[in-house]
Amino acid sequence: MNIVDWAVETMDSLGALGVLLLIFLENLFPPIPSEVILPLAGVTAAGPHQSYWVMLLASLGGSVLGAWVLYGLGRALGPERLRRIFLRLPLLHVEDYDKTVAFMDRHGHKAIFFGRMVPGIRSLISIPAGLYAMPVGAFTLLTLAGSALWNAIFLTIGYVMGSNWTVIEPYTDVFSTVVYAIVALVALTFLIRLVLRERKRRALGLPDPDEEYRDELAAPRNEGGEGR
Repeated sequence: MNIVDWAVETMDSLGALGVLLLIFLENLFPPIPSEVILPLAGVTAAGPHQSYWVMLLASLGGSVLGAWVLYGLGRALGPERLRRIFLRLPLLHVEDYDKTVAFMDRHGHKAIFFGRMVPGIRSLISIPAGLYAMPVGAFTLLTLAGSALWNAIFLTIGYVMGSNWTVIEPYTDVFSTVVYAIVALVALTFLIRLVLRERKRRALGLPDPDEEYRDELAAPRNEGGEGR
């Protein structure tokens, strides 16, 4: 059974609850495409026993619930653990951590809102929001606003076009592929810059800027859990 058949069967069986469940799972598992699920929900909403607004609200419920789960994971990890992860990675330094924090301080709200409309990113963007303890109220409102715009667009396409919505499916696939390629390219560029920076540092014989911090991590811990 492919993703379309599975989504249709779930919606036929559970109605709006099925849409909520599918969008919730899409948030946790990005390979499940909302660009397919939402138009199908729109097609279902156009049927005699369903409502466009109920389907939209159900999709928003799934978006927010899924985002809360990943936000909670970020809060559980926390900034201090993230800092330690940065220090343990050979190509990353404290300055990279500081830049990440600065980015969230400056652009965190915009990243949450617009990130909800980028395939692949809309799920993962919830984790840094939790990491840097964005107020849950602000996070929820931004998630709801971004999701409302994205969900409404694709739900409306399915609702208006009915079963003929499949004529645009190849274009949604192309759009998703282009976005994934851009994300992969940005990640690869970032990794290459890190490698080149580290090679340059070693070629110049410069010391590791984080050595003292890594010594702190390696120091034995007392009973209170603090380093010496």
